[in-house]
This record gives sequence, structure tokens and C-alpha cells, in this order.
Amino acid sequence: MKNLALLIFGLLVASNGFPAVPYDHIHLTASSAQEAVDWYVKHFGGTAGRFNRGDADQVEYPVDRVFYGEISVIFFEREPTGGSVGTGVDHIGFSLSNIQEVIDLAVADGAEQIGDIIEFSGMEIAFIEDPWGTKVELINDPDTRGLHHIHLTSPDPASALEWYQEIFGGELVQWKGALPAINYSDVWLMAAQARGQIVPTEGRAMDHLGWAAENLDDFEKVLALNDVEFKMEPRPFRGIRISFIEGPDGVRIEVVEPD
Repeated sequence: MKNLALLIFGLLVASNGFPAVPYDHIHLTASSAQEAVDWYVKHFGGTAGRFNRGDADQVEYPVDRVFYGEISVIFFEREPTGGSVGTGVDHIGFSLSNIQEVIDLAVADGAEQIGDIIEFSGMEIAFIEDPWGTKVELINDPDTRGLHHIHLTSPDPASALEWYQEIFGGELVQWKGALPAINYSDVWLMAAQARGQIVPTEGRAMDHLGWAAENLDDFEKVLALNDVEFKMEPRPFRGIRISFIEGPDGVRIEVVEPD
């Protein structure tokens, strides 16, 4: 009976019916986690915080992340091996109403502006690169404020999004009638056509993406149904369980099982 239930669960995940696995975090790389946290809070809002699951009531971990609702941007404290551009995750996006002001303050604080502010689908958008090499889109989307999207880049964007849908569920829609996208826990996952060679994300400014599965043993059955294997088998970490898989185009993905 259990195996039948898992099979049905796996088929539901692959049937585009619902976001079966909620989005959890984006893991960036910066030379100083505290400086990166302060920088992101200053320019994009959110709440500075620390690891707070599992054994967090026994150990006080350092501040290394910014919470945007239930999703966090976490920082590895190390030198990135390169920027996010050129990997399978080109950039992340924040929705703000004061784009020009944010650009001016961020550039004065170590960011680099990429191009001009332009209009896209009736909204203003612009791009900057943070001081540690992550490309960030600023978009004035009144329907979704704060952390807005994760933008993949792939030689085959349609197949890439289909892979994420098969593994993590969710409904593939035409966001704003302009781009195919899947919504996970109030953050959009999008994909664009790659313009050159793609390299793996591990070690780069955008090291990996993260989802949260209720049970990693059950999640493994979903992976098996889709011919995907763990790159790192589930193991205990700070009172929770973590694992890694690899997505299309060398995107490193962490899947955690919360306490």
C-alpha cells in the first residue's frame, strides 16, 4: 500500500497538478556572509537571520541569510569562482517600485549596473551585479513584491522547465503572457535561451537552488520515477536532513527535509 501511495504521489508530481515541493532557499557565495546579508537587506529589504531549524535551540549559528517570507537567500562565506552569468542560473529578481533609486544606491555601494532601465510587458526592469558576482534583476511588478523570480538559462529552456515540473511539481503557465514559468512558494522559476557555453553552478556566485521535501525517502521514489539520482545521499545536518541532486545544465540543487 505504501509503494502504491508513493507511486500515485510521483504521478501527481509529474502531472503538473500542484507545487508538491515548496521552494526553500537560494545559496549564494560571498567573501563575507555578514557583509552580504547587510547589503541585501539594505537594498532589497528582507530580514537578516540565521539557521533556525533542528538543533538551532542548542547552538547559535552566525547570521548568514536574509529571509523573504518563507524563502531565504543564504551566503557561503568563501570567494566565488565566477559570477552567476554563464551558469545554468543566470540571475535572481526582486520586485520593487523605486528601481532607479535602488540602482543609484546599490551602485554607490559596490554594485555594477548592466544596461539601462527598459520596459518589458508593461513593467520597468533593470539589471545590476552585486559586489560578489550575482546578477540581479530589478522589476516593478505590483503583483509580486520582494523576492520575485529565479531565471535559469539553458540551450533548451522548455525542456529545462519541464524537468523542474516533473521533479518538483507545479503548474507551467505563461507569466504575464510573456514567459513560461512555474510558481513555487511565491517565487517564479523562469528560463531563457542560453547565448553561449553553460558551466556548472557549484562554487560560482550562485552556488545552488534549494527546495524542501517533507520526506526525503519518499522524494527519492519521485526521483527514481524520473530517472534522477541523488548526487549526495540524504544525511543529517544541524538536526535536519539534506541532500543534493543535479538539474539540467549543471544546476546544483539542494533538497532539505526540515525538522
